Amino acid sequence: MVEIPEARGSAAEIRRREGAAILAAIPDAAVPVALDLGGATPDTEGLAALLTRWDEAGRAVCFMIGGAEGLDPAVQARAEYRLSLGALTWPHFLVRGMLAEQLYRVQAIRTGHPYHRPWRP
Repeated sequence: MVEIPEARGSAAEIRRREGAAILAAIPDAAVPVALDLGGATPDTEGLAALLTRWDEAGRAVCFMIGGAEGLDPAVQARAEYRLSLGALTWPHFLVRGMLAEQLYRVQAIRTGHPYHRPWRP
């Protein structure tokens, strides 16, 4: 995990500065995934399938979470996939926790562990 320092300035300047730092932190062969309200909303099994596909292709995944001003358009353009955790707006610290939970569930699904119960609402 790479935490980008919070930038200062106008909203556009903050997005630009944070975006440049995010882009600089993406490993070369990674799949950049932007966390974005307008992104795809797969269920946990669908996310597990995506991560399995990328893993089998030998590509690490780099999740990009924006700060208070959101992700810069350059970061959005660099993303190979846009993922939404739902229509609600969450602080980026909570998004990290929610994403971590989903990644834990994905790993449980991939290893056949009973933690994830898809039959429950």
